[in-house]
Amino acid sequence: MKDGDEAAEHAARPKRADARRNQETLLDAAAAVFVEAGVEAPVRDIAARAGVGTATIYRHFPTRADLIIGVYRHQVEACAEAGPALLASSPTPYAALARWIDLFVDFLVTKHGLAAVLQSDNAGFEALHAYFLDRLVPVCTRLLDAATAAGEIRTDLEAIAFLRGVGNLCIGAENDPRYDARRLVALLVAGLRRTG
Repeated sequence: MKDGDEAAEHAARPKRADARRNQETLLDAAAAVFVEAGVEAPVRDIAARAGVGTATIYRHFPTRADLIIGVYRHQVEACAEAGPALLASSPTPYAALARWIDLFVDFLVTKHGLAAVLQSDNAGFEALHAYFLDRLVPVCTRLLDAATAAGEIRTDLEAIAFLRGVGNLCIGAENDPRYDARRLVALLVAGLRRTG
């Protein structure tokens, strides 16, 4: 009986991993459609991009708010997970920090309508800002600390202030093609470097 239980549990594991991958594929597709058409894009467009039926989306995310929250959390997780990976694979901590900030800017400027939705009265959105800070401020702190310890950047900068500054530079970038937030953020990041 015990062996049968273990076999059943083992057989269930790949399904959970597959389900997780399928959900990630769905969230990636939704994020891409949101970038192109905004958060009000038809669910059928997201389903087509993900290669699934609309019923699959509704099974995972019964409401549009659930889907938006799922995409937002998925993107925050991807950004959070990228920090340590970049620190391990980049030639210097400063290079890792600069690349991570590029990813953070991508996240900020491709939300297309997400900010307005997040300010709605939906209770599910209330915890997202805290989640965002809880996941990304420690990652930024680690990158800043590593670059500081390597003597590459100034030492008097807190992650929350830095992320807020980057965020402020990104405001309006999605609505004005003449505004290059990425260039201004690159200047900010370059300004962190020690010169002597």
